[in-house]
Amino acid sequence: MTIERPSEPPEPPEPLPGRRPPERIVLPGLTLRRPAEDDVPALLKALTESFEHLHPWMPWAAEPPTLEAERAWAVQARRNWDEGTDYAYLLESPDGAIAGTVGLHDRIGPGVLEIGYWVNVGHTRRGYATRAAEAVTEIAFRLPGIERVEIHCDIANKRSAAVPPRIGYWLLGIEDDVREAPAEEGPRMRWGMTREAWARRGA
Repeated sequence: MTIERPSEPPEPPEPLPGRRPPERIVLPGLTLRRPAEDDVPALLKALTESFEHLHPWMPWAAEPPTLEAERAWAVQARRNWDEGTDYAYLLESPDGAIAGTVGLHDRIGPGVLEIGYWVNVGHTRRGYATRAAEAVTEIAFRLPGIERVEIHCDIANKRSAAVPPRIGYWLLGIEDDVREAPAEEGPRMRWGMTREAWARRGA
């Protein structure tokens, strides 16, 4: 199956309904917080250190990071947050280093959010992605109108695919897709969680 890329840019998403998520989430040994523009140098350092780690899997890591690109990302991330269309968090380790990012993205359809994440190569195997994904899943279901949360990854990305089942997500399916990064195989795994199932899990 071939997926056609749209010839026209998509319409911007509608603002997410209801109240905004917290700007700071403190977990044991990990803090999630809304990025600020003065985080750009530390973010650039983390991405530069992790480029060889991220490049095989992340389409947005096709080229080495630059100060200008990360500054533009930070500005756009704050604008999206203010507009209520997308929520990105920095992962901050106990020593204050940028350990990655996690985000709630409104790019699937009404009532559904997608979680995306990456972890600094120097902070892998500490459970950061799992704990961050779990925290923002909880946040997503506090937003009125959100009934499902999904995590997507290429079928070959075993590390990323290990995260959703650890927090109770189930595999919705494997879909044909196009290769967008060097290590990808193409088929995409879709993992999902519903509001009802998450509430049962908490109970």
